[in-house]
Amino acid sequence: MKVPILELKPAYDELRSELDAAYHRVMESGWLLLGKELEAFEAEYAASVGVKHCVGVANGLEAMQLVLMALGVGPGDEVIVPSHGYIATWLAVTHVGAKPVPCEPEVTTFNLDSDRLAALITPRTKVILPIHLYGQTAEMDAINAVAAQHGLFVLEDAAQSHGARCRGRAAGSLGHAAGVSFYPSKNLGAMADAGAVTTNDDALADKVRHLRNYGSKVRYHNEYLGMNSRMSELQAAFLRAKLPRLEEWNARRVTLAARYQIQLAGLADLRLPQVPTWASPVWHLFVVRSSRRDALQKHLAALGVGTVIHYPIPPHLSHAYAGYGWKKGDFPLAETLADEVLSLPIGPHHTPGQIDAVCAAIRSFCQDSSHLLSK
Repeated sequence: MKVPILELKPAYDELRSELDAAYHRVMESGWLLLGKELEAFEAEYAASVGVKHCVGVANGLEAMQLVLMALGVGPGDEVIVPSHGYIATWLAVTHVGAKPVPCEPEVTTFNLDSDRLAALITPRTKVILPIHLYGQTAEMDAINAVAAQHGLFVLEDAAQSHGARCRGRAAGSLGHAAGVSFYPSKNLGAMADAGAVTTNDDALADKVRHLRNYGSKVRYHNEYLGMNSRMSELQAAFLRAKLPRLEEWNARRVTLAARYQIQLAGLADLRLPQVPTWASPVWHLFVVRSSRRDALQKHLAALGVGTVIHYPIPPHLSHAYAGYGWKKGDFPLAETLADEVLSLPIGPHHTPGQIDAVCAAIRSFCQDSSHLLSK
């Protein structure tokens, strides 16, 4: 059985009439930017998260960057970021001139380890920027407690966690603000790049609204050194069509993740993701670990199972950060995860039969590996 890691068309097939209607509604309106569709989506998404404000922007990276700009974070400042995760989180910090300070992960959940935060804080630290990685929130109560003790701002990277909860509260409402991505592969995905900032801070939301539009409150009157980062009316309309299905689609992912957990439990050299009692993940990705990851990936590919490595190169070892002086061994936990993690197929349109086929393929590999190791 062929099991792709990701397919986007089934979402269109399920919501064809709603998405087609959204397209025609925008095209008939003749209004493509900063209009009624965006206003409506911002209100609807804010309500779904449980915050006062949602500000639609061009993508998730710029959502985080705009918050840092609004806070005045810049050269000489430091922002604590996870050592394991996608480089976009780091780039948001670098693009405002600040320095990313990596914090190692808690390796059973892959998220930033709050117990390591205090040792990283200096007089230059301004923001803690945790990622809710793979669809499970970081331990936000502990992170917020450290931040409050030191007077720091908490900015969530909520790109992978639409609908995820920490002790009953939604990702995007757990810090002072959040940057959200609606990249097409996300749990709530647009048909192109799109993003948002969520917050309860009136002043911050107002400033981000203007920073996204060249820093202008009134046309040609520029109050800030802003940028062009606007979500289009078309993407807002598509997201409005998908938002009512988010809870149902997340529930499908939860069911498939439970199927993985049951069928893959106890296999040799395979570590499954763990879920703390306070977390309600939405399984943007189902990520396992194996010391023979590359061989496992090759085995699955031969059987028609698609997989992806999220992420093969830790940001501190990427060429983009070569000038910062980091070297191999500086963040060993992130480096170990980069060598061992593998994302398995999971999405609202994967079937139980497909998940069963993936599990059978993994079991065959692990049983063969166990036999070889016993030799």
